Amino acid sequence: MNKDLTVGKPESVLWKFCIPLLGSVIFQQLYNIADSLIAGRCIGKQALAAVGNSYEITLIYLAFAFGCNIGCSVVVSRLYGAKQIRDMKTAISTTFIFTGILCLALMLIGFTYGELMLKVINTPDDIFTPSLLYLNIYTLGLVFLFFYNIATGIFSALGDSKTPFVFLAFSSVSNVLVDYIFVKYLHMGIAGVAWATFLCQGVSCVASLVVLFKRLKNTTHSGDKAEKTKLFSGKIFLAIIKIAIPSTLQQSFISVGNIFIQGIINGFGSSVIAGYSAAIKLNNMVITTFSALGNGMSNFTAQNIGAGKNDRIKKGIFAGLKLAFLICVPVIIMYFFFGGFFVNIFMNKGDAHALKVGVDFLKVVAWFYLVISLKLVCDGVLRGTGSMTCFMIATFSDLILRVVLAYKFSKLWGYIGIWSAWPVGWTIGTILSIIFVSLIVRRLETNKESRYTYE
Repeated sequence: MNKDLTVGKPESVLWKFCIPLLGSVIFQQLYNIADSLIAGRCIGKQALAAVGNSYEITLIYLAFAFGCNIGCSVVVSRLYGAKQIRDMKTAISTTFIFTGILCLALMLIGFTYGELMLKVINTPDDIFTPSLLYLNIYTLGLVFLFFYNIATGIFSALGDSKTPFVFLAFSSVSNVLVDYIFVKYLHMGIAGVAWATFLCQGVSCVASLVVLFKRLKNTTHSGDKAEKTKLFSGKIFLAIIKIAIPSTLQQSFISVGNIFIQGIINGFGSSVIAGYSAAIKLNNMVITTFSALGNGMSNFTAQNIGAGKNDRIKKGIFAGLKLAFLICVPVIIMYFFFGGFFVNIFMNKGDAHALKVGVDFLKVVAWFYLVISLKLVCDGVLRGTGSMTCFMIATFSDLILRVVLAYKFSKLWGYIGIWSAWPVGWTIGTILSIIFVSLIVRRLETNKESRYTYE
């Protein structure tokens, strides 16, 4: 059900909203590893390599889908908070229209230049054909990927984090089961892995859209003018892409930055690569969790700005930080003191050096989860307020520093120097985010608005 995030005790409201988002992280990770796990165990190392190889390209698609999700979610949150339901529905139809056009364009590019993209990333000949097959089927399912992300973004904007959680849980679990059936019993090979994702994402997308349209039909407000809802608004479109483009660029820069860092790591040999690969999976689980909390902060902030209740934003920030720190403490203890156990889960036994590399990574970065959690909460507030220039400065400063310093430090201290770049980048980016949020919150507290609209 829709939830008004502008009423009630901020801490209670925010926590109830964010906990399902955090639960979704578990199933999102399940979704991410299912294809690789089943391809590797049930088909062979070439299938595993093909899925992993195509993953770098699919991250580009995911970056665009994420940008559309965030752009739509923030704008819809504001209008819902302002009880401008007619304009909110226009924002949703506007998003569907431009997302459909963007999706078709990306599908055309994907089918036309798929082979070229695989050549650009130096795909080996022995996995080129399965990589292209997997990528083409994945590209065919982009329509489901994009509209599913839009639907979940709208649910979150309406204060409903439970419905996206249910759909994601269903999609993730069913994807694992269908993956296994297609590959193990129907012997479909790499195509089975891709078609399983296509099918499960398609069912979840259609089901979420059906529920969403029913929800929107019953969402009205007496304060709206008795006018027909417009299907498209240029002003609302500009407001959405103002949020969507920086969010897309952020995700794209992360992917590009990771490619550069991977290149530096590759120079240290297979054991370092294996240790890093295991440790970075553990690290990404934590970062994804804090990112989900940041998305919740975006919706909370945007709804309250829309309602003109700017004084609640500071209380929401403290509530978000409290929740983040409660997550940080056990994770730091597990990773710092028991890192070897967790690294072993993701790698083959017998390589003591690789294990040490993974443990060293966790020991370097674990304590700084307190820092990055603070940044991602603040980033959520920046997106919710529409302060995307500040968001980009803080985010890209972090990303650029991590890449540049990883290269510099690796010359001084070897692979340990690469890990040391993470805390420095996180700390500088966090300081910038805190400064920007402090200035913006102070301005909002002295500039209260009772209504919010783009028209």
